[in-house]
Amino acid sequence: MTEVAFHFNVPDKLSYSCRLLRKAYCGGARVVVTAEPEVLSRLDQMLWTFSALEFVPHCQSGAPASSVAASPVVLASTLDDCPHHDVLVNLGIGVPSGFERFERFIELVTRADDDRAAARARWKHYADRGYEMKRHDLANTTEKP
Repeated sequence: MTEVAFHFNVPDKLSYSCRLLRKAYCGGARVVVTAEPEVLSRLDQMLWTFSALEFVPHCQSGAPASSVAASPVVLASTLDDCPHHDVLVNLGIGVPSGFERFERFIELVTRADDDRAAARARWKHYADRGYEMKRHDLANTTEKP
């Protein structure tokens, strides 16, 4: 069964995502990030610029098949035809269709009321289906993933 983890009280989803993806890449993980297309576009730009000394190889799911297959980080608005099913990170507001195909699934939740309300609905969705969730509250730690 997919391991589901919620990271709560994330100050900035995109900045936190960049650090999380850098950590995952350096650890050898292969990650798919899902969200609405405009969010993925902003994340794509941030991944190119967030660190002058480190680069996280990534591509959009619509890139040539050889690039998608070789990329450790794939940005995808839908989970159809993902090249791997290791780790999924959700930056969106809904439950991603097909999340259960992944070994690990990470939900990022900001402090914004609307994001927290959507996360509560997703939490209930997973709990109702028997998933056990791990909770990581960033309010009790430093901001690093």
